[in-house]
Amino acid sequence: MHIEEHRWHSPHLDREMSVKVYGHWGQPFIVFPCSRGRYFDYEGLGMIDAIAPFIEEGRIKLFCVDSVDAYSWYDFGVSPAERNARHERYDHYITAEVVPFVRSHCKDDHLRIMTSGCSMGAFHAVNFFLRHPDLFAGTIALSGLYRLDCPEFGMGREDLAAVYDNSPVHYLAGLSDPGYLDLYRQSTIIVCVGQGAWESEAIEDTRALEHRFQAKGVGAWINYWGHDVNHDWPWWYKQMNYFLGCLYA
Repeated sequence: MHIEEHRWHSPHLDREMSVKVYGHWGQPFIVFPCSRGRYFDYEGLGMIDAIAPFIEEGRIKLFCVDSVDAYSWYDFGVSPAERNARHERYDHYITAEVVPFVRSHCKDDHLRIMTSGCSMGAFHAVNFFLRHPDLFAGTIALSGLYRLDCPEFGMGREDLAAVYDNSPVHYLAGLSDPGYLDLYRQSTIIVCVGQGAWESEAIEDTRALEHRFQAKGVGAWINYWGHDVNHDWPWWYKQMNYFLGCLYA
């Protein structure tokens, strides 16, 4: 398997950020790590090995990025507005630095990229796709939370105004821009969740997303796995293999 590691000083974040590339060809994915995660976690936690045939056969190409969650959504010592502002700097890093890097690496200046992630990575995958459908072709999101006014992030409804633009369940309900909706309808949207241990909040948010997509006339594959399917990597291996097999057989 072809593997590369890249790092540079991000002017948007004023820190060094890293990206790890897996594969030589195929549909590119930007992969977001779990909460407070790093760019090497997807490999270290076994997912690269689990989906290796898709990478080695040139069906997909992964660009695994760093997160700044500990500095943004999980820094409970600053206000929700400041956490949102810090995430916006990460948004600029991804869209203005990582996306051009992926396009250059794939030699296609107009390429739309897939997003993916598990748990907190799924939140980022959905949020980046929904906010930037001109850059992203769709998402495979596993076991995510898709609202910010919840105990996971130490916020409630009173904080929603400060973080609304990054809370997919909320802004999708209010979105009416035909340009965005048309791009969503042309995209590949897969949101999956198990119904076993540690998945109850993710189930609730996944259902909320499903209802939002239906109300907007956007086709999305919302998939609920069984009551034995837990919020854990062995199941995410199986889910990724299943969905990648459906898309890139």
